[in-house]
Amino acid sequence: MNIRRIFPAVIAAGLWLTASAERPDSISYVASAIVNASSGDWAPYMIGSWNDGRVTDAAGGWLDVHAAKDLNLGRRFSWSAGVEAMVGGGQGADYDRWNPETDTFFEHREGQAPARLIQLWGEVKFRGVFAMAGMRSEASLITPRGLSSGDITRSTNARPVPGITVGFVDFQNIPFTNGWVQIEGQLMYGRMTDTGYKNSHFNFFSGKIARNLMYTYKRCYFRTKPDQPVFVTLGMQAAGLFGGNTTYYSKGMITNREDRGFHIKDLWEMFFPFEGSGEGYYKGGSLGSWDFRGDVKLNNGTRLAAYFEWPWEDGSSIGRRNGADGLWGVEYRAPRETWVDAAVIEYLDFTNMSGPIHWAPSDRPGTSIGSHATGGDNYWNNSFYGSWTNYGMSIGTPFVKAPLYNSDGYLDYKHNRSRGFHAALEGRLARQWRYKAMVSYQKAWGNGRMPLGRSLHDTSAMIEARWAKGNGSPWSASLQLALDAGTLRGNNFGGMLSVSYSGALKFKKQ
Repeated sequence: MNIRRIFPAVIAAGLWLTASAERPDSISYVASAIVNASSGDWAPYMIGSWNDGRVTDAAGGWLDVHAAKDLNLGRRFSWSAGVEAMVGGGQGADYDRWNPETDTFFEHREGQAPARLIQLWGEVKFRGVFAMAGMRSEASLITPRGLSSGDITRSTNARPVPGITVGFVDFQNIPFTNGWVQIEGQLMYGRMTDTGYKNSHFNFFSGKIARNLMYTYKRCYFRTKPDQPVFVTLGMQAAGLFGGNTTYYSKGMITNREDRGFHIKDLWEMFFPFEGSGEGYYKGGSLGSWDFRGDVKLNNGTRLAAYFEWPWEDGSSIGRRNGADGLWGVEYRAPRETWVDAAVIEYLDFTNMSGPIHWAPSDRPGTSIGSHATGGDNYWNNSFYGSWTNYGMSIGTPFVKAPLYNSDGYLDYKHNRSRGFHAALEGRLARQWRYKAMVSYQKAWGNGRMPLGRSLHDTSAMIEARWAKGNGSPWSASLQLALDAGTLRGNNFGGMLSVSYSGALKFKKQ
């Protein structure tokens, strides 16, 4: 994103927040100084993930400033707004690029921009519905934030995508059910802003580069009465990429270019995809997950939960045909803060959804073979729209190694056929100290189009200590130490220190 566009946006948002501060109760703010260092080319997996793409460089120093006014859910009409920006510098990584003049590859260093706009939004609500413009970090309603490996469809791993979102503020009671059935949902259309990133990271030798893409996200969840000892949440997420243009390369030469652009009818065709609306099958590239979560509250206040997310793409596996593929997890919450007051264990399997065989008659006009043989779906890699990423980071689960870490400048996922587990726990060590520990292990076998002869493996771990002075003090700090070991992500050790000052600007009601 152009620096000259970032600062005016931040200043305008700040002035607007100040000028509009006559009615809100308060505007909260946080300013954090962040430094990190590591032995590898990027920050370790468990430092670079789950933080909206804030810090992925191997080393650097950053100032992160965030200000926001939250919704007042107790009022019929309310509004919220916020802005977050980062400035600083980091150590980039070397990426390969093809030089057609010399007929050779050369290395060029790329890192995170010195000024970045992470969040910027304005939102209004009336009763139980809202409309929002901008980009804001959104937590999953299924997986536990801060402990999970991440939501499959939309996690807090990549930078938020800017757009327009409408939906329910929270779960709303469905009429005539006496609160026993609730509904929650969102619909969002946006525009990807990472074309500059792709231009600077692509190798321009093989593969494809998809630019100026449009983005959509929608979900619908149902939940039973949450004040009961047992309640469940279930539904579907559906997201997609469409529009833009794609250029295909082979051995340094352009072999094809597709200019799709944007048309108003695309919005409807992405909301209700139907066969024949585009690219041989359906308009755009769609993916999502069937989601379920069951919560149990014990008499002593302990809470237990089990959840799963089953992935699908472009209709494949919506009927659940990919074995154990998906995210499966259990969660524990203690009734009060103690040595271990929360824990999560997850199993992840993505080995059945991408195979080496895919035959569809519509791919070969005039063929006499009318049968279908599917299995080469190559999840999170679309043949027209590229990888499911924003600025190289996975929009969904960060468990699968993201294209940001492809030093050869390839923009798609190389290892989406993977399997492993993830575990995390946190608790209080003393009055002012909390900790979190995480570990994951996985094996990967490349993908269905480019399988590996021998599997790669990775073990990643992280320990975090968080300190807050207490007694209303605005100061807090955290220290993370993390490592990667294995053939998938390489061997890497690093740390990150963050010192924060927070507060609120309170205003009298007018």
